[in-house]
Amino acid sequence: MNAGVLPDDISDESGVFKSMMRKRIIHQSSKEPSSADQDWLDLGHLAQVEITSEDAGHPIESALTAGSGPGWLAGEPGEQTIRLLFDEPQALRHIQLVFEEEKRERTQEFVLRWSGDSGRSYRDILRQQYTFSPPGATREVEDYVVNLHGVTALELRIVPDISRGDARASLDLLRLA
Repeated sequence: MNAGVLPDDISDESGVFKSMMRKRIIHQSSKEPSSADQDWLDLGHLAQVEITSEDAGHPIESALTAGSGPGWLAGEPGEQTIRLLFDEPQALRHIQLVFEEEKRERTQEFVLRWSGDSGRSYRDILRQQYTFSPPGATREVEDYVVNLHGVTALELRIVPDISRGDARASLDLLRLA
């Protein structure tokens, strides 16, 4: 194909654009991110979870299995850590995080790190800040394609409010593939 020349099959006789892209229509009201064509890891069978605190009505298990509950909520304000310790080293290619805050405006920071030596040392995957501003921006969906091999631990540190420090951290969903 020559540069600047479009193939014949992308428009019909009337000039209407036709796409060969595969697509699906999703509903805005859906709370779950799309999981099409993903083999999400069963974290309950593959890893032990360590957490710094937990609200009894919002256990970590509900954030590690899509659609299984209200998500995780820290039992106390301030910085929190969620650490997955894998029974066997894992290869990770996709990480999905969902955070939601519908009550108060705040800027949250999180750091996602991984270890290949059972947590003796960690390497940052990313550090991210997001401002929740109800009633507008109340949901943060982070979807990362990664190429990590030999992962023995994955750690998520959340500072729920970088300015006041009295908010409780929460996580609606953490999925890995």
